Amino acid sequence: MFQLPELPYAMDALAPYMSAETLEYHHGKHHKAYVDKLNELTTSEEFKGLSLEDIIRRSAQDQTQKVLFNQAGQHWNHSFFWESMKAKGGGSIPGSLEKQLIADFGSLDQFKSDFKTACVSQFGSGWGWLVHDGEKLAITKTANADTPLVHGHTALLTCDVWEHAYYIDYRNMRPKYVDAFLADLVDWERVADLYEQAAS
Repeated sequence: MFQLPELPYAMDALAPYMSAETLEYHHGKHHKAYVDKLNELTTSEEFKGLSLEDIIRRSAQDQTQKVLFNQAGQHWNHSFFWESMKAKGGGSIPGSLEKQLIADFGSLDQFKSDFKTACVSQFGSGWGWLVHDGEKLAITKTANADTPLVHGHTALLTCDVWEHAYYIDYRNMRPKYVDAFLADLVDWERVADLYEQAAS
């Protein structure tokens, strides 16, 4: 059985940039629904012993398993998203990651601008990502439940741009939400740790 992960912070810890009400609905209802449906779909022997990542990779190659892929991908993406943030986030970026961001994007401002553009320009529901593509840092975006796992990329950071991620707090102002995410929510120490692992 897959489990809804506990948030790594209190429900009100990300306020005012992300409210307790948003987390109650986003984590407690939306994410929980994906986990519940995923458990319904993986009761057979076919899935016994498979990790979430194995299920995602296997179902991504099979159009008849699209519903399963959507639930599994959303569970993985959301679990990663919660870990991408922390109370009193944002701020300075650890040295090794900062140096690589400047090398690959030209400046920190350019990285943030490119990341914001990816998030804001994602049509409809989806995700903005900072990934390691095996050679360098890159920014990508995915629609719906799609995830870097099936594109050979290592995820380092994600911003959820489904409307349920921001509509309570920001209404239709996705750019303002992404600005707050980058400035005040990102756990840059975790991103730097993931980068070190990916680059080693």
